[in-house]
Order: sequence, then C-alpha cells, then structure tokens
Amino acid sequence: MADSATTAAQLAELDFASVSPQEFARLVKGLSGKEIQEILRGDLRLQILREVFARMERQFRPDNAGQTVALIRWKVGPEGGNVFETSIDKGTCNVTEGRTDATSRVTLTLGDTEFLNLVSGNASPVTMFFSRKLKVAGDLSLAARLTHYFDIPKA
Repeated sequence: MADSATTAAQLAELDFASVSPQEFARLVKGLSGKEIQEILRGDLRLQILREVFARMERQFRPDNAGQTVALIRWKVGPEGGNVFETSIDKGTCNVTEGRTDATSRVTLTLGDTEFLNLVSGNASPVTMFFSRKLKVAGDLSLAARLTHYFDIPKA
C-alpha cells in the first residue's frame, strides 16, 4: 500500500495539463488495478477524469470521424458514478460533464480501472466487451469505431 500512497502523492503534485498522453499511458500501465481504484476513490478522481475527457477533444481525429453525428455517454466508476458525454458532430468533438436530456447513440459503462486502461491504450475494448468489463448499450457499430476517431496513446 505504501507504493500506491506514493503514487497517489506523485499524482496529486502532477500538472496533468503538462503530461503528454504517452506519459499518462505509461503512468497508468505502471499501476495495478487496485492502485487505480484507490487513487480514484480519493480527491484526485474528478481531476483525473476531467483531464482525460478534456484530452478527448484535443485527440479527436475529425478526418476519421467524417460526417458522423453522435452523442456518446460514458458512465465511469462504481454504478456509473460519473457521467460524461462526448458529442461528435461532422468533424467536431465536444465533451461535457454530467448527463444531458439528449438521447445518446451509445452508452459505455465501465469501472475506473477499465476506463483508465481503455483511454490510455492499455486495454483492448473488444476484450473488455467480451469479458463484460465494458458494457455497451445502443449502436455497437459506433462503439466499435470510436478508437478510430481518437489518437489513443501507446505506453
């Protein structure tokens, strides 16, 4: 537990805006599932989630998304603890925190560890789906294409 406390302390002092996606992917890869859960139970939870979702807008690949129009709802954490929405509209991407009244084309539900591993390129969405660590409701075809719409870092 001392290691996760040290890691949490390091993360608390980290300027997330200055960490590259690849560095973040390496940080996540170096943590166990238990360490990720402990870190995301604390004060850093919203800070980390907000930074990850803010990066989605910057890592969006409009050429790959083409004329896609979709609202993707993300439910992250125990019992979908935090909700974020990614709106893709013909080459633009906007992320909002919280659930809107809009109808999503796809809703992705996953735990904290699975989410961080997914967005940091440290897990396969297909494997996660078939092992039921990633639940998908709605347009499965859109869900399958999402990894092509964003630059996913490699650790």
